[in-house]
Amino acid sequence: MDETIQLIKKLVEIPSPSGNTEKVISFVEEYLKPLNVNMKRNHKGGLLVTIPGKNDDQHRMLTAHVDTLGAIVKNIKSNGRLMIDLIGGFNYNSIEGEYCQIETARGETYTGTILMHQTSVHVYKDAGKLERNQKNIEVRIDEKVHNADDVKDLGIEVGDFISFYPRVEVTPSGFIKSRHLDDKASVAILLQLIKRILIDPIELPYTTHFLISNNEEIGYGGNSNIASETVEYLAVDMGAIGDGQETDEFTVSICAKDSSGPYHLGLRRKLIELAKQNNIKYKVDIYPYYGSDASAAIRSGHDIIHGLIGPGIDASHAFERTHTSSLEHTSNLLYHYVQSELTLA
Repeated sequence: MDETIQLIKKLVEIPSPSGNTEKVISFVEEYLKPLNVNMKRNHKGGLLVTIPGKNDDQHRMLTAHVDTLGAIVKNIKSNGRLMIDLIGGFNYNSIEGEYCQIETARGETYTGTILMHQTSVHVYKDAGKLERNQKNIEVRIDEKVHNADDVKDLGIEVGDFISFYPRVEVTPSGFIKSRHLDDKASVAILLQLIKRILIDPIELPYTTHFLISNNEEIGYGGNSNIASETVEYLAVDMGAIGDGQETDEFTVSICAKDSSGPYHLGLRRKLIELAKQNNIKYKVDIYPYYGSDASAAIRSGHDIIHGLIGPGIDASHAFERTHTSSLEHTSNLLYHYVQSELTLA
């Protein structure tokens, strides 16, 4: 688990908002390269890893996404600050006060802070009451700029990507808190699973594909490059925590249904049985405003059995937190799952 935590820390430190994931995919490639595993990029920029199994007529696929929430420059304002447009589904209030990085088309980076235009309580009487929205939120660049021309002289233009500082921290009590645990925590778990399969080594019952997808936050990360032999498709993504939810930060969450509808009942039952057989703590839950790479694959017309599990993540799409025990239970369930028999349709 220490290695998994260190890997999560490295992953979240690499800026990778949807649409700008080259650096983090390259990091994953370098991590896997010593294992001599079969891997290739798809045209969308995701990474597909394949491990042969006993049965090559029926395949499995597991996916986790390495793209994150972020923003893009919408407009360069006359005061030298930036109006932003959001990448992914989150609220403006969740990024207010956050440090950020702007990457230009030339590859230069500048730092800044995301603030309300009307931040100072010494100037704006209603600062606390004003709506957090595109009109009022702006990026204050850490450069001597006074107007739009000064900003453009830096090379910053409309369409440049903005990423948020992760501020990752691991506490003595076993919590890991950071932005972008959705879904880099799951990516780290899958990378560790691939490593374990190859080093132990473990003979898989079926040829198994691992997709590190890079467009999940905008809805279509894992909807392609699915081999025709694929029978089961398991998305590994965060479990959502909140009022009315069963999911917590200490167990693996098994999703019964999200906004796309129910996940495959037979696969869900098998995952529950595997958890029970191996003393893995789990919760079954429904995520009301959620979609996954697995649901994207179903929407694309693939004839597969689909499922979704993952570590429980508090404060999703904001400043997130989970616990090492949730990561451990998720890892253990995946370890037993890839060695199990296929689910009967």
